[in-house]
Amino acid sequence: MIKLVVSDIDGTLLPEGTIELNPEFFEAVRELKKKGILFVAASGRPYASMRKVFAPVADDIIFIAENGSIVMHREKMMSSNFIDPVLAREVVEYLRTLPECEVMLSVPERVYLETADQRMYELLIHGYHMEVAQTDDLMPLCERTNKLSGYREAGIAPLADQILDRFSNRLNTMVAGERWIDLMNRTADKGNALAELQKLMHISREETMAFGDNFNDIGMLQQAEESYAVANAADGVKRAAKHVAPANTENGVLRVLKEKLL
Repeated sequence: MIKLVVSDIDGTLLPEGTIELNPEFFEAVRELKKKGILFVAASGRPYASMRKVFAPVADDIIFIAENGSIVMHREKMMSSNFIDPVLAREVVEYLRTLPECEVMLSVPERVYLETADQRMYELLIHGYHMEVAQTDDLMPLCERTNKLSGYREAGIAPLADQILDRFSNRLNTMVAGERWIDLMNRTADKGNALAELQKLMHISREETMAFGDNFNDIGMLQQAEESYAVANAADGVKRAAKHVAPANTENGVLRVLKEKLL
């Protein structure tokens, strides 16, 4: 019997960088709660952005934010995972040197940018609905960051290998969409966060259903007996999942929930 459902957002529930969730999904979350099934939203997005997506049911669910580096419930932090400040400064310095790469630094309350590029702010504020602040220097903020991100508007793929080569042995470094690469502590992962939550809630892997589309979802999918990659997922993610659900543009997660649980 499923007692916990966890789903990624971008690429799984929504097209990347949008916020308008199908209103039927909120009713599905309420129905799951009535059946004693906990819903968890898991994303690389900051908590503030995630909460806006799920505003009508935000107090009824748990948020695994920033790829597992923060877990929140009813505005209270259940866990956090900060990067060593020396290593965080090294990442910022390196990402600054890469062509067309913007650096974003996350703290639990908001994200910070050094750039003055208005397009970047438009995307983060109006696309992802993040709480965004500008600073002349990210370095002082490296004392308390749970995630650093590189963003390249034309696509992160040309830079990804060199970033992975430099940091993947020291940080959990993952491509998180076409334009993003995220760097966090080695132990910060959606799968690890889900495992801790399962332990806390006394819910087993066999009682868990998970949905994802990208490589940063694989740890989470492996932590669920009933794992689904949406049809638009990367091939490697499909291979890691037990099932394939319809694409995000076809309300795949909602359709599976209705068919299997509601």
